[in-house]
Amino acid sequence: MKIALPNIWFECAKPALLAASLLAFSATAQAPLDIRIALVIGNAAYAGSAALANPANDARAMTDTLKQLGFSVVEIRDGSKAQITDAIATVRDALKGRQGVGMLYYAGHGLQLDWRNYMVPVDAKLFKAADVAEQTVDLNSVIEAFKLAGNRMNIVVLDACRDNPFGGSTASGKGLAQLDAPLGTFLAYATAPGNVAEDGDVKSGNGLYTQFLLEELKKPTAKIEDVFKRVRFNVRRQSQGRQIPWESTSLEDDFYFNKGVKVEIAKPNEIARETAFTFEKAEWDRIKDSKSAVDLYAFLNKFPNGNISELAQARLEAIDKARIVAQPGRDGKVQGSAANRFRDGDRFEFIAKDGLTGIETGRPSVVIIKRGEDEFEGRAVGMGSALVNSAGFVSKDGSGSFDPPWATSPGGDLQVGKKWSARSIHTANNGSRGWVDIEAKVTALEKVTVPLGTFDAYRLEVNFVFQSGERRKMTFWYDPEWSAYSLKLVSEFRNRNGSPNISVREMTSRKRAS
Repeated sequence: MKIALPNIWFECAKPALLAASLLAFSATAQAPLDIRIALVIGNAAYAGSAALANPANDARAMTDTLKQLGFSVVEIRDGSKAQITDAIATVRDALKGRQGVGMLYYAGHGLQLDWRNYMVPVDAKLFKAADVAEQTVDLNSVIEAFKLAGNRMNIVVLDACRDNPFGGSTASGKGLAQLDAPLGTFLAYATAPGNVAEDGDVKSGNGLYTQFLLEELKKPTAKIEDVFKRVRFNVRRQSQGRQIPWESTSLEDDFYFNKGVKVEIAKPNEIARETAFTFEKAEWDRIKDSKSAVDLYAFLNKFPNGNISELAQARLEAIDKARIVAQPGRDGKVQGSAANRFRDGDRFEFIAKDGLTGIETGRPSVVIIKRGEDEFEGRAVGMGSALVNSAGFVSKDGSGSFDPPWATSPGGDLQVGKKWSARSIHTANNGSRGWVDIEAKVTALEKVTVPLGTFDAYRLEVNFVFQSGERRKMTFWYDPEWSAYSLKLVSEFRNRNGSPNISVREMTSRKRAS
C-alpha cells in the first residue's frame, strides 16, 4: 500500500509518521484554499475467480485526477483490512477540526448484509455471513470517521457493486443496500441499490462508471450535482439501461470539483434566470415530442439540473425503459416506475378538510381516464379535473395550463434529500400569462396516518412563486408503491386580504386498474 500526496509518496509502514506528514503538508500548501482530503481504494487482486480487471487502474486514475482538483490523497491499491482501517484513521486525523471536505472513492468488491454495506479487502476469505463483520470494512466506519473529524462536507463514491463471488450466504441481497445520505454527505453508487455494475474489460482500462466519472471531473465548472447526473445518464446510455447509477444527497452548500477553491454561488437575478429558461425551453420545445432516446440524453447532458430536467428524465423513462431490478425498501415495498404512475381506470377517494378548523369540506373522488399516447385526465368529482402525463406532470388544472408541465413528484425515484427547481409558463383561465417558479424537495421518509391506514411515506414539499407575487406551498405524502396521487396533501396560501388559507386532502380508498 502507498500513500500519495502531490509530489510525495509514503510507504505505509508508519501510520503515525504518515499522519503527521499529511497534516503538515495540508496546513501549508492548501491554506487558504478549501481543505480537501480523499481516501482512494482500488481492490482488484482477489484470489481466484474473484479477481477484477480494473479497480487498481481506477484508483490510480482517480488519484491523479483528484490531485489536480486540490485534493490531498491517501491511496490504497489491493489493500488488506488492516491497511484500509489504518488509512481511514489517518484521513480522519488529518481532517479533524479543519472544517474540510472528506472523500472516499472505493472500487472493488462490495456487498450488503442486513442493510449495511461493506468494502471487501483482498485478504478476505468469506464463506458465511459471520465472516463479513470480521473480515470486511463497514462503510459506516468511514462515515463515522468523517463525522468525528467534523467535516463540513463528505463525498462517498462506491464503484463496488460487482457480482458477489463469495457465495450467496455471505450477503442478504445483490449489490449494495439503499441508504439515505447522512447530514452533509453526497453518496453515489455505480448502479442502483440491489443491482450490479460492469467492471469493464482490460482494454477499456477502467470500470464503466469510473470511466465516465473521470471524464466529468476533468470538465471546467464541475458542480457536484451536474457531474454525477451526467455520469448517470452516460452510463445508462452506454449500458443500454442495464446499469443506472444512483445518488443520495443531504448537501445544502454548493461544491465544485475545481482547483481546491471554495465557491459561493450567488442566486441569479431575474434577467439571468429568464434568459436561461428561454434558452432551455427552446431546446426542449425542439425535442419534446421526439421518440429518440438520443435526443433526450443530449438534452439532459446539456441541462442536468435545469428547469425541465425532471420532465425530460420522466420522458426518458417512458421511451427507454430501465433494465434493472428495483430493490424493495426496508418495508418490503418497491417503488413503481416513474413512467407508469398513472393508469387508465385507476380510482381514488378522499376526504377534504379546512386545515385551520378541521371541518370537513367534501368527499372528492377521482378516476383516471387515458386521453392520448401520454396524456391522462384526472376526472374529479368535487375537486376539479386536471391533465397529466403518465409520470404525473401537470399540464392543466383548475387554475389554467402550464408549459412545460410541472412535477407533482420527481422524474425518477423518490429519495430523501432529492431536490429540484423548475419554471413553467402559467396561462390562467382568464387569459393572463406569467411564469411560476417551483422549488421542490423530498424532506423525509416518515409515518403518516390517513383514513386509508398508516404508511411509511415520502414527504415532498413544493413551493410556488408566481410572477404576480402570489406564493403557495404544497406538501405531499407519497406511498412509494403508489406515487400517482398522494396519501395526504396540505395546500397553503394567503388570500388577497392576507389571511391564511389551508386545505387538507386525505385518501380514504384507492383501486388500481387491472
